[in-house]
Amino acid sequence: MEIPKESTTNNLQPTTMKKLIVFNWKSNPHNAASAIKLAQLVEKSIPKKNAPEVVIAPPFIFLEDVGKIIKKAELGSQDAFWGDVGSYTGEISWHQEKHLKVKYVIVGHSERRKYLGETDEMINKKIKAALKAGLKVILCVGENLSIRRRGKKTVEDFIKSQLSKDLKGLSIVKGQMSNVIIAYEPIWAIGAGHSDTPQDAVEMIKFIKKTLNSIFYILNSRVLYGGSIDGKNIKNFIQYKEIDGFLVGNASLKQKEFDRIIKA
Repeated sequence: MEIPKESTTNNLQPTTMKKLIVFNWKSNPHNAASAIKLAQLVEKSIPKKNAPEVVIAPPFIFLEDVGKIIKKAELGSQDAFWGDVGSYTGEISWHQEKHLKVKYVIVGHSERRKYLGETDEMINKKIKAALKAGLKVILCVGENLSIRRRGKKTVEDFIKSQLSKDLKGLSIVKGQMSNVIIAYEPIWAIGAGHSDTPQDAVEMIKFIKKTLNSIFYILNSRVLYGGSIDGKNIKNFIQYKEIDGFLVGNASLKQKEFDRIIKA
């Protein structure tokens, strides 16, 4: 895929930022006591020195409980509505999340796109609202198995289309683009018990960074990998500087797994 001239190699060199590890608990665990205990175990796993940036994203109902006990990790949310407080039944607003000390918000996760019918237009509105509220956005993009089987060019076109639609018009949010983090999640690998190969993941992450540079002029963007990362395969991915961190699902619920991930 041809990239405009402004996308130079120097612009795409990895930054000196720490790796960002985002633990997405999804709809787990069952109760507040279990959520607090799990958060405490994560905190104990984070070393005092040379630690990665760790974000815990529990279900909405546990945000306050988890937020009160974490010190070394940051609090994240799995979603938020684009409107402020008001007549939005069943939704949680950015204003409410900021009140709970939320710093990061996951937007556009493949499960919300699939099960709840979230469109790129809806995701775009959420991102704009989050950035204006001063929150850091973790935008999820990725292809399903059907698209994957059509070849590299089809995958790249699909990812580029997602980025273009989801980030449309963000130039109006001045000075906030550094708060946009991309999580590349090959949907076919999520929960499948196997990840993408590190080499293929790196190749796609490089493409995403070039696309962000050429379309939105975002230099030194941060791109995470999310696709069945666990304590065993983390070492295969962590060695690549192009990967700025990881979005972790099931493994974030098991002490042995997240302890290995953080230590790696």
